[in-house]
Formats: sequence, structure tokens, C-alpha cells
Amino acid sequence: MTVDHAPPDTSAPPHAPAPTPPAGPALEKVVPLASRGSRLRSVPRWLRRTVGPVTLLVLWQVLSASGVLSPDTLASPGTVARAGADLIGDGTLPSAMGISLQRVAVGLLIGGAAGIVLALASGLSRLGEDLIDATVQMLRTVPWVGLIPLFIIWLGIGEAPKVALIALGVAFHLYLNVYAGIRGVDAQLVEAGQALGLGRWGLVRHVVLPGALPGAMTGLRYSLATAWLALVFGESINADAGIGFLMNQAREFFRTDVIVVCLVVYAFLGLLADAVVRTLERLLLQWRPTFTGQ
Repeated sequence: MTVDHAPPDTSAPPHAPAPTPPAGPALEKVVPLASRGSRLRSVPRWLRRTVGPVTLLVLWQVLSASGVLSPDTLASPGTVARAGADLIGDGTLPSAMGISLQRVAVGLLIGGAAGIVLALASGLSRLGEDLIDATVQMLRTVPWVGLIPLFIIWLGIGEAPKVALIALGVAFHLYLNVYAGIRGVDAQLVEAGQALGLGRWGLVRHVVLPGALPGAMTGLRYSLATAWLALVFGESINADAGIGFLMNQAREFFRTDVIVVCLVVYAFLGLLADAVVRTLERLLLQWRPTFTGQ
């Protein structure tokens, strides 16, 4: 058998360089959008959250230093800081904060207990709903701030009307959210519990109450915000101590620096209360994964 070999190609020189490929378009590395935002996410979250307040503080200082904001209209940040240091140094501010916190705590305890009990009675029973829900829905539409004159007539000018005002605002928010949380429990979960042999109280304990807990946490956050708002109204009328009393005194003497200090204290206490509720949510609602943003 013979094998035919192809004749060698003599058209190209023996040591000719390889042909250069044609130049193509310039390629640019594609960076996904997620990786573009990773640089921002690498910055600590607490630092990112301070951008807004710091920007507002700098703008405030610039406007005060340039004379756009006169001291009679709004004191500068430096003046407010000195006023706050003086109030802390002589013990006036810590004492006022203690009294205001006590009022909020008592009102939150009374109003929270009333709102939760009414919500459980109305949410777990049709008879309770018929007896309670219509009355509560009617009363909650009444502006509770407008009840201050009646509270003063009924309870005097001491601590009772201030605590009652806070308790009233707290009770309505907790009632609405706890009631909605109970009635929002998936009926299929209730049926599954019944299929597993759970009785009435077993269903309430293991299915209904855990399902209503997210609504209760939301109601607690709203209640705390309402409690501080009610405290401002309550302490602005016939108060002889507390943060609102300091604000009234400062208003009479046109001390905008002291007024701003009191407002900052209100805001700080509100943020602290919200942080406490967020911590409770993370501890009590670990079983419920939620979307946290991208």
C-alpha cells in the first residue's frame, strides 16, 4: 500500500512571520451594578446614617455664621451646645428628663395594658368584637388632644391628666395593630393547628399570638411615638416640671437655645425608644425573615 503525500507549499517563504489579525473594537470591562454599589456598602452603616444629620448641622452652622439666621430666630449650634452643657451641669436637664420619662412609662404601661386587653377580647371573640370594636373605633376618631380641658376638669392639674393623655394615645394604636394582627392570621395555619390536635387555647398560644406579634411590634412603635407627642402637649399645659416646663420657661424669655436643647432631647429619647423596639423585633421575630434592602 502506498500513501500519497501532498507536495510542500512553496508559495510562502520558509520563515515568514504569522499574519497579524485585524484590529477589533476596544473592549471595556463590564462592571455589574451590584459590584458598583459594593463600595458604598463597604462603608459602615452607622457612618452612612450620620450623613443626613451632619449635613443638616453643617448647613445650620453656615447659615448662623453668615447671618442668614439671626440669634433671635434660631440660636447657632455652638450656642445650643453651651446651653445644653449648662443645663446638664446644674442638674436641670437630667431632673426634667427623669420626670418626663416617668410620665411616659406610667402612661405607656396603663395605655398598653388597656389596648392589648381590649384587642385580645375583640380579636379572639366575635362577641367581644360586637361589644368593643364599634365603641373603640368611634372614640379613636375623637382628637385626643382636644380632651385636655376635660381631663383637667375631671382629674385636676397634677400628674393625672398628663398620664391619662399619654395612656389614651397609646391604647388606641396598640388596639388597632394588635386587633389587625390577630384577624390577619392565615386561616390555613389555624386549620393546620386544629388538624394537629390543638385546642382553642393551644391555637391562641401557638398560632394566633405568634402570628399577631409583628402587628403588636408595629403598634408599639406607633404608641411610643404617640406617647412622646402626647407628653409634649401634656407638659405644655399646667406643668411645673419636665422638659415641657423648660420649654415654656424658655419661650417666655425668648431662649431659642434652650428650646432647641429640649427638642433635641425629645428627639433623642424618641430614637432611643425606637431602637429598643427594633431590638425586641430582632429577638422576638427571628422566625420571620424579612427584606432588608439591597
